[in-house]
Amino acid sequence: MEQYRQNKEFIIRYFNAMAGAVVTRELLEKYIADEELIGHILFFESVFPNYEILVDELMAEGNRVIVRGRMKGRHEGEFNGILPTHRTVEFPLVISYQIENEKIVHHWLIADSMVLMEQLGVMNK
Repeated sequence: MEQYRQNKEFIIRYFNAMAGAVVTRELLEKYIADEELIGHILFFESVFPNYEILVDELMAEGNRVIVRGRMKGRHEGEFNGILPTHRTVEFPLVISYQIENEKIVHHWLIADSMVLMEQLGVMNK
């Protein structure tokens, strides 16, 4: 099977494993070798428990997979000095994963933080 197809299937398995699960370091380490990504996910789990990544588009080439989607969650923990609002948020993002030997070894992420701040009530449109 072509490498890009294997990597797309790996990312789908990774998202499915995270969906609805209690996300622990041990679970993350089954799929991720990138410590920065593990820390990022654990932080977001503390702020938006059981958040979801909703995939709108999945693209792959070589050892990279790009996900264009949305993060959806409920704001239950302090986020950059913003106390919990208990609001449900949904904002767009793009994540690039570099995969080697069935593990994410590097990532790059960009999210629409303006949309998030508007939904948290911190900024006006």
